[in-house]
Amino acid sequence: MSKQYNKYEKARLVGARAFQIAVNAPPMVSVGPHKEPIDLATEEYWQKKLPLEVVRKRKE
Repeated sequence: MSKQYNKYEKARLVGARAFQIAVNAPPMVSVGPHKEPIDLATEEYWQKKLPLEVVRKRKE
């Protein structure tokens, strides 16, 4: 099953990953000159290399 994230989940994932990259976590994509952490995190998201995921609670 492929994950489909809504816009809020995507924003949370990319923001959290951008923060990690900003505090020197190694990026999972190639780093170009003067790339901002948010750009790197967005690129990781689109290449499906983001090391984070959303855990949803099931309604019963």
